Amino acid sequence: MTIKVVLADDHPMYRYGLTAVLEQAEGIDVVASVGDGAALVAAVREVSPDVVLTDLSMPDLDGVAAITQLLDLKPELPILVLTMHEDDAHVFAALRAGARGYLVKGADASEIVRAVFSVASGEAVYGGVVARRIVAFYSGRQVESPTARAFPDLTPREREVLELLAAGCRNHEIARRLGMSEKTVRNHVSQVLTKLQVPDRTAAALKAHESGIGGPS
Repeated sequence: MTIKVVLADDHPMYRYGLTAVLEQAEGIDVVASVGDGAALVAAVREVSPDVVLTDLSMPDLDGVAAITQLLDLKPELPILVLTMHEDDAHVFAALRAGARGYLVKGADASEIVRAVFSVASGEAVYGGVVARRIVAFYSGRQVESPTARAFPDLTPREREVLELLAAGCRNHEIARRLGMSEKTVRNHVSQVLTKLQVPDRTAAALKAHESGIGGPS
């Protein structure tokens, strides 16, 4: 049996690469690839997939809201999240909405393929980082994100800006994703550069990459 997958991510090149990865696997067929949450809901209505693979930060309708709408349409639809966000707020928002799996971008191709097959068969799948956050949450122990460990002087918002900057996002995209003005983003970027003691955003991104954070989509 072939698993029909609809995937959603607002980075076209990432969608292209992810589609190639999935279609190399025997038994998976990507039947739609879209760039925002509203298009995801429309695609699911049209093609009735077996699995949805979605990012969380998307225009028009974010991933959590899209998950909620999709499960109102098809309560048993397996939804797998694949995102750069690994903080508690995003993880638990997606799980509360009904996601059956949660992977962080950086997962290798084989892990993503296995996760698609697993959620299609009714299992729940969590990447190692996410699983540790879930255990820590319920055991009462707080887990620092890699960005917080690498750059403890940054505020939580500055860490979010650095993560997006390291992923190749420009200021307008960071503003859209974080729901702030471009002027505020510029101020945060300036603070990040000062605290990291680097001359520009490229150097900041490189420093983040050296710490294992982010990377071009």
